[in-house]
Amino acid sequence: MKSSFSVPIAIVLGGVIVAIAVYVSMPKVAPAGAGNPSLVRPVSASDHILGNPAARVMIVEYADFDCEFCASFNETLQQVIANEGASGDVALVFREFPLTDAHSNALKHARAAECAAQVGGNDAFWKFADALFANQPIDPSRYGALAKDVGIAGDAFATCVAAASSALDARITADRQNALDMKAQDAPFSLILTTGKPPVVLEGDYPYDVVKQLVDAALAQ
Repeated sequence: MKSSFSVPIAIVLGGVIVAIAVYVSMPKVAPAGAGNPSLVRPVSASDHILGNPAARVMIVEYADFDCEFCASFNETLQQVIANEGASGDVALVFREFPLTDAHSNALKHARAAECAAQVGGNDAFWKFADALFANQPIDPSRYGALAKDVGIAGDAFATCVAAASSALDARITADRQNALDMKAQDAPFSLILTTGKPPVVLEGDYPYDVVKQLVDAALAQ
């Protein structure tokens, strides 16, 4: 005969397991020894910024254009900016983190995105970046068609991509090194920055509701 306590105990244990899973999955301020997020490079006018450049809360994303999780999370972050950033209090910053060991075209994609910015400005960068993510995995031979599709006209883009200038490579290397300095292990690697508060580190892809909760908490401070 089964104990009358077996069902309640099972329910309690199930609740504990769920609670632990939720807690473990939540992003947190990085503990000592887990890298140094305070090394994040300050956001500046040279960054690729979606939203208000003077926003109180900045989400800084380090990503690879051939990374599926990066594509998913970037879409989530843009939804956050569209909703939470409508008031100008939240903005998104994209920085290059090509995972060259895993993706053979990662550096080429990063260069192409930087060329889009150089030729067409900030809006062109975001449109081209969205197109790279949406067309994964994309062959570099399609860069020209992709640029045309997002409104980048003329030969300047193709010239920039072909040149692979040291200045663009230096920018990409600086972004990547900044992520590595913070002990980023993979992409996407992101931080929520709020003035006067420790950075909140997000390693990997998180659902909209989790990011919204963290952003709302940052805005409430």
